Amino acid sequence: MSDFPDRHEQIRLVHAELIRQAAQTCGNAERRAEFDALLAGAEQSGWHELVAALKRIAAGERGPAVFRGLDEEDQIIADAVLRGMQDPATLPDPAKRQDPAMAAPGLAHMIHAARTGNPQALALIGHMAEQMSTVGGQMARLAGIIRPMIQGERDPDRLTRGMDSQGERLVLLILSELGKLEAH
Repeated sequence: MSDFPDRHEQIRLVHAELIRQAAQTCGNAERRAEFDALLAGAEQSGWHELVAALKRIAAGERGPAVFRGLDEEDQIIADAVLRGMQDPATLPDPAKRQDPAMAAPGLAHMIHAARTGNPQALALIGHMAEQMSTVGGQMARLAGIIRPMIQGERDPDRLTRGMDSQGERLVLLILSELGKLEAH
């Protein structure tokens, strides 16, 4: 059995702030400018299909048609927004401190997809690295090694230079996951 939360929960936690802001501003006429700014940022990050779905949700659309054309990650985000609009208690807490090692499988999959030419994965991992850089500390160090990993760097000594034990553990977990993905 894995120590990692299920993939859906990982995605909800990674995108907690986006989900929370979208659920709180979506369909709220007084906060329309906030919602539009949020969508503009998401659109710039390459989330065109998700933005279209959130616009449909804001217009009152519900049901399976909202999810048409969305990949798994976007579906999970849109679903979390809908649930959060109905019951704010279901919204993920962006301040919730999580073990960063929980992100290893998701990061490895995105790095692998970006390395194999997936433009959406490249845009997403770039956006995540930007966010991690602004946090500073170990997260900024991790953000700094994402590009080398996309370019094929797999030397753990080089990648973990200057990291604390938790950062090293995360990098080693990512490298392990990448090894599995690249073996297939």
